[in-house]
Amino acid sequence: MAVRLDKVPPPAKQPAPPSLWVWLGLLLLALLAGLGLTLGLGEESLGQRPLQFWGRALGLPLAIWGVLLFARLLLHISLLGSAEGWDEARDADWLAKLRQGRRSQQVLVVSLYTALREEGDAQGLAQLDALTCGQAALKAQPVRGKGELTCRHSALAPVLDETGTPLDAAAMLLRLYRQVLGDMAKALQAFPAEQSLVLVLETDSTVPVNQQQDAWQLAWAESGIRQPVSRLERQGLDAIDHWLDARIADPALLLVVALRIAPEHDEDSAEVALGLLFGNRRRQNTLPPVAYLHRPEQEHGTTTETLRYAARQALDWVPVKAEAVKQVWLVAIPAKRQGDISSVLQELLKPEPDLRDLGASLGHPGCAAGWTAIAAAVQAVCRGGQPQFIFSGEGAANAGLWSTVVMAAAPSSI
Repeated sequence: MAVRLDKVPPPAKQPAPPSLWVWLGLLLLALLAGLGLTLGLGEESLGQRPLQFWGRALGLPLAIWGVLLFARLLLHISLLGSAEGWDEARDADWLAKLRQGRRSQQVLVVSLYTALREEGDAQGLAQLDALTCGQAALKAQPVRGKGELTCRHSALAPVLDETGTPLDAAAMLLRLYRQVLGDMAKALQAFPAEQSLVLVLETDSTVPVNQQQDAWQLAWAESGIRQPVSRLERQGLDAIDHWLDARIADPALLLVVALRIAPEHDEDSAEVALGLLFGNRRRQNTLPPVAYLHRPEQEHGTTTETLRYAARQALDWVPVKAEAVKQVWLVAIPAKRQGDISSVLQELLKPEPDLRDLGASLGHPGCAAGWTAIAAAVQAVCRGGQPQFIFSGEGAANAGLWSTVVMAAAPSSI
């Protein structure tokens, strides 16, 4: 459940105090009424008893007026106390939601493989240079596993088997699982065997599901990862949003593995493979984080206004000024939303930051879209230290875009 500060109830309406002029007017009317009724209805002998006359004519109306004024003051004090109690509860709720919204995840390890990563690029530095420079890997080329079919997409570099034949999609999937888990296993060696892992696994491929499962089990067994693992049935950035809400005090590490290889829809697609290892900053102090991923904010609608709210809220979750953001990553943004992105950037981020459109350079990474942008942004943060902002979509034209901020980790962050 997203944290919605705009859904916090408004402050209570303060009760209006008794009006001096109204009550003075009521006093005058009461005295006149008392005097008139005494003169009109009182017996003739009452005029010979001045104490009783004035007591009935003025004293009784004054006493009634005083009782009513006292009751009105008590009512005002009661309403004022209720309003103050409401405001105190509201402020406590708002502060709790603000603290909840400003939670973040440690990013411990990043592994990213795209069409811009060559075989000898062990650390992915050349790939990062290509991504930040906007180098395009999106081009017309043969589609993996579909014979002579050619379309515009980006594909991971082909790998040859012992006979010199390029690996098919299933073999390539297994290889990528091995690569990503191998990168994760190196970092996980620092953790004890009883350290629990929670896995988010997303795969977009024409490889049959049973073969995907077999490849995953084989790659996991070969990786040497000792820690017990369970699955988190969440997809995309909703997994991070859920984790920050429900499991922020969980000592488990969150492992994300996302792949897109030989997808069903090839046109303008991107083949990618990546892994991200997250730690809870309240519980994890074994490895120093390389960056912090702050709460992602999804817009509730598909308009410029909803995107503006989501982007502004994502920035508000982070202890950084908007002008500190010098680079923005875009991925899986529908063409009709490009104008909304431009409007929001011009309004919120000044001077306007550099844009890195992964859709233009790589194509659509499918289920790995948001994770791909996060991985690239984290690597950019590790290199330059400046906050990175991300706009990411989920493929569907009617799905709300996500706004996310990645921050560098301070030297003393654990």
